[in-house]
Amino acid sequence: MGISQGHDAAAPYEPRADHLAKVRQAALAAGLPASAQAALDREIARLEQTDPGAPGYAGGLDYLDCLLTVPWNVSTPDNLDLNHARMILGEEHYGLERVKERVLEYQASRIMIGRRPSKVLIVDDEEVARTNLTRVFAKEGYMADGAANGQDALKMAETGHYDLIVTDLKMDKMDGLTLLEKVKAVSPATEVVLVTGYATVDTAVSAFKKGAVHYFTKPVNLAELRAGVAAILDAKRRLSLSRGSILCFAGPPGTGKTSIGRSIARSLGRAFVRVCLAGLQGEAELRGLHRSNVGAGPGRIIAELRRLGYNNPVFMLDDADKAGRDFHGDLSSVLLDILDPEHNGEFLDQYLDVPFDLSRTMFIATASIAESLPRPLLDRLEIIDFASYTPAEKRSIARRHILPRQLEANGLPHDHVLFKDSALDAIIAGYTREAGLLSLERELASICRGLDRIILSGTACLPLTVDEEFARTMLGPRKFTREAAGEQDKIGVATGLVRTEYGGQAVFVTSVCMKGKGELTLTGQSGQSGQSGETARPAAMTALSHLRANAQAYGIDPDFFAGCDIHIDIPGEATPADGPSAGMAIAMALLSLLTNRAARRTASMSGEITLTGELAPTSGVREKILAAARAGATLVVLPEKNRRDAESVEPDALEGVKLEFAATLAELAKLVLI
Repeated sequence: MGISQGHDAAAPYEPRADHLAKVRQAALAAGLPASAQAALDREIARLEQTDPGAPGYAGGLDYLDCLLTVPWNVSTPDNLDLNHARMILGEEHYGLERVKERVLEYQASRIMIGRRPSKVLIVDDEEVARTNLTRVFAKEGYMADGAANGQDALKMAETGHYDLIVTDLKMDKMDGLTLLEKVKAVSPATEVVLVTGYATVDTAVSAFKKGAVHYFTKPVNLAELRAGVAAILDAKRRLSLSRGSILCFAGPPGTGKTSIGRSIARSLGRAFVRVCLAGLQGEAELRGLHRSNVGAGPGRIIAELRRLGYNNPVFMLDDADKAGRDFHGDLSSVLLDILDPEHNGEFLDQYLDVPFDLSRTMFIATASIAESLPRPLLDRLEIIDFASYTPAEKRSIARRHILPRQLEANGLPHDHVLFKDSALDAIIAGYTREAGLLSLERELASICRGLDRIILSGTACLPLTVDEEFARTMLGPRKFTREAAGEQDKIGVATGLVRTEYGGQAVFVTSVCMKGKGELTLTGQSGQSGQSGETARPAAMTALSHLRANAQAYGIDPDFFAGCDIHIDIPGEATPADGPSAGMAIAMALLSLLTNRAARRTASMSGEITLTGELAPTSGVREKILAAARAGATLVVLPEKNRRDAESVEPDALEGVKLEFAATLAELAKLVLI
């Protein structure tokens, strides 16, 4: 029943009592939870005492409308067919094999939980009652066993896991309350329902205090018992599903994180909704604004569920690593309430002011760099890394998915426009420099629009073939060059590899020496905080200290730092977490400068250096190898401790690149310095 849309028109013509009576009827039909029904009754009672012309009356009707339209009990049935999920992922996504396997494993575990029949134990010293209930629950699809007394039931509970025990209260050898207490001690997850013909307030209170989940009196209504057991086991199953890992897709933009989420929703037969956290300001955006505030309303979580009309969509929280933290509040603290299965069963929206069960909703978070997430949130997430695409993968995806989509969007017949592989390779190499596919899609869309223009102007007609020369004519001069391959070797310049939120990137660390007082200056854009060079300062200080302590071993004047200043420039956009990985490149730039030996421009490197000159491992190996290839570097030197990581990189990503490993700075110098 939509109230907010009709109350303005209904109020002048419909008596208030009749209007609120219809609201009560709608609430009964909706089957609201007890807490929501109580809130609705309180609000109706308040409105009955409020003048319809009062400022708060319309707001009260809006609140009632919100209570009635929240999908408390409306869910879509899940499609638990793993082959169906595999087919959808295969059809809609090329590559990403590791990601798809991880997603299928995740869904397989949920399917197994959903299919596992619940185990129920019936405990009653009356054989007829025990046998009848066992048969009833077996017909309901449960694995039902029977026990004649509390002692036998306790032994069975200790040896076999039961989801639920339905026990009589008065029995020989061990009564129901004692059984309840002992079962909770050996198996806290097992729920217990008491059934008794000797019901008293004291026994009921004692039962609930000891952990009983329900209490029925004899003669028991079989329909009520079946419904109660079904509700208990359904809630337990949903809790088991929600306690599984929360997926977090981590990777650069354009690598398919959102589209994989849509495919998961499609494979399950669920609705899909996406909320970008980067654009939200303050906790109220997600948690809602209390009704006492001007412009109050529910937060995005409840608002999106109302819009969809279901309580179990696949809900993607995009850019979780960019969630705002300011005087409006910390969004990451709200995310803990939303994602943590121990809390989201009673998520409290400030406007709704009634607990809402989010355990049915499947949440997926995304982040450019998972390490940027707050640690308490990161601990609750299962990270699935989305790696950069290789040029061969980009070409295949462009031909299979992007080109058909752009040709259709621009009114071009698929069978009359042919893009040669050479054209696609030229676009990928000269006009895009990214881990994902966003720029590639923009460039292909630009060419398709250009084809429309020349066809309509009469300068060309279908069919058309787009080759490398034609693509360059349409797009203009190339935007990117292979910097490492196109530059000469220089003294004091080393090629480093860093990881950014947009993927791997090659940076050229430059160092110069000048007369001064022994000061070290760092500049560049290596950091999101805006402090130029600060993220790599520890790595630079470590490299400089090692060279000063071992100057004679490297053939350097021991007093070189006494009368000179050193300036190191580190361009690029490395994240704070990646600052130490610039240590190898900084050390090589300094060693090149101080020994007057040029460093090979086509030799790139990434890794941390210690004070003793040992090379520590780096992260994002695959991303950095691809970045080296894009920049034209032919040699990638990694710490020896990264050998295993490099061995897992597929051959396509290593095309045109040679890998070498070094354990110390001295070994690195032999590979890099001329």
